[in-house]
Amino acid sequence: MNEIIVNPIAYVRNDRREPIDDNWRSVESTIELLEELPEECLDGIENFSHLEIIYFFDKSTKTYTGSEHPRENSAYPKVGIFAQRKKDRPNHLGATFVNLIKHDKRRLIVKYLDAIDGTPVLDIKPVFEEYMPDGKIMQPGWVRELMKNYW
Repeated sequence: MNEIIVNPIAYVRNDRREPIDDNWRSVESTIELLEELPEECLDGIENFSHLEIIYFFDKSTKTYTGSEHPRENSAYPKVGIFAQRKKDRPNHLGATFVNLIKHDKRRLIVKYLDAIDGTPVLDIKPVFEEYMPDGKIMQPGWVRELMKNYW
């Protein structure tokens, strides 16, 4: 495999210290831009209601490449790692759409970011309505059960 090198552009700050799967609704996070990046790289971001945050699960200690039960719960069907959103992935990458609450100089205050305090942020992208796929989202029934307490 070819080596790919990425560097953090920011870090997550919040009160969540452990990678617990549920109850993220009350977590408000600050994304703090690194000092070596100019503040102007966030210019205009306040004109967007939603952002996509790409981050690195740096505390993840396992890597799954095959098929597993989501959350190691045998009540859910065994599915491949690319058919679930488990943090213990081959490249430990996370991606989440967040609500932008406030842009304050080098900081973004967001909701619905499921990343713990200190998580490295690799990229920030505005959500364009035109990038969203057409059609109704299809998913297996077990996903709704798995996610009922997530947000």
